[in-house]
Amino acid sequence: MVDRDDLRRQLREAFEGADYPVSNPMDLVPALPNGPSTKFESGDTSFTAMELNARASGRQDFPYDDPDALVDDVMAGLKEEGELN
Repeated sequence: MVDRDDLRRQLREAFEGADYPVSNPMDLVPALPNGPSTKFESGDTSFTAMELNARASGRQDFPYDDPDALVDDVMAGLKEEGELN
């Protein structure tokens, strides 16, 4: 089972170093510790930043002025995809 708070924390930490505002997912890559291969894990769920982009694609509303709004949309996209309860 996914710990939403833990996943949100991981996403926030990974995206907070981006140079905001960000216009597209590629603007986030330099902030990620392992680039597109950066892994997010919680419970029995695990995905890379690249996989996350594919799952949340279409649910993000670029540009983003801060990481919190981005993480909110990513979390909502994961919920819509059935990744979160």
